[in-house]
Amino acid sequence: MNEELISVVIPVYNAAKYIEDTIASVKSQTYTNWELILVDDGSADDSLKIMQQMADELNGSRERVFILELGGNQKAAKARNAGVAKASGRYLAFLDADDLWDPGKLEKQLAMMREKDCAFSFTGYEFADEDGIGVQKIVHVPEKINYRKAVKNTTIFTSTVMFDLEKLTKEDIEMPCVPSEDTATWWKVLKKIPYAYGLDEDLTLYRRGGTTLSSNKLEAVKRTWNLYRKVEHFGIFRSGYCFCCYLVHAIIRRM
Repeated sequence: MNEELISVVIPVYNAAKYIEDTIASVKSQTYTNWELILVDDGSADDSLKIMQQMADELNGSRERVFILELGGNQKAAKARNAGVAKASGRYLAFLDADDLWDPGKLEKQLAMMREKDCAFSFTGYEFADEDGIGVQKIVHVPEKINYRKAVKNTTIFTSTVMFDLEKLTKEDIEMPCVPSEDTATWWKVLKKIPYAYGLDEDLTLYRRGGTTLSSNKLEAVKRTWNLYRKVEHFGIFRSGYCFCCYLVHAIIRRM
């Protein structure tokens, strides 16, 4: 394990429209000791071609961009898990193929993790339009969150997350193949550690469009309810209470 290296995992499925800008936002990081693991999940567009071209440009004399190809469309959980298995850095960050990072994201987040000596962190973010332009709607995050609070407030956004793999194992962050696999993973990790720590700066642009993940609000609501009942196995009353809290927080984030 490389103590200072940050492994960045991006699952890619038919993201030709966005992936060049997303990779560029990693390239532009002020923290330069990173490796990028792109997992193509059976894309039918030019995603793989674009990734290969950019990898050739970025690798040069040092191989730091790796492309994994999965057979068929195995979905985001398996794609991310494949990327995690390949990772060699002490720290690991997720980024979705249509989202963008502020240039200081990795540097600031790593500094916070070292200061807090924490295993799991996340940051604030800003909603963006289809063109990746921020719409001035910023989601603020708490200084820290535990499991009890996290099941009532799904504020942790995948493209803001970073783990310390010296304090957690790859098995700890392996994503289950269930709807809302990312949220299920955060809850799983928070059963093992006391807190995840938030950096309340908008360091990620969350692109929202008609074809992006979680764009269908009704489906997102159904997925969260199923997490309570089928993954966490909460009773109907606890599920109802957590679900109401989740809805309130979700509405506030989008106001």
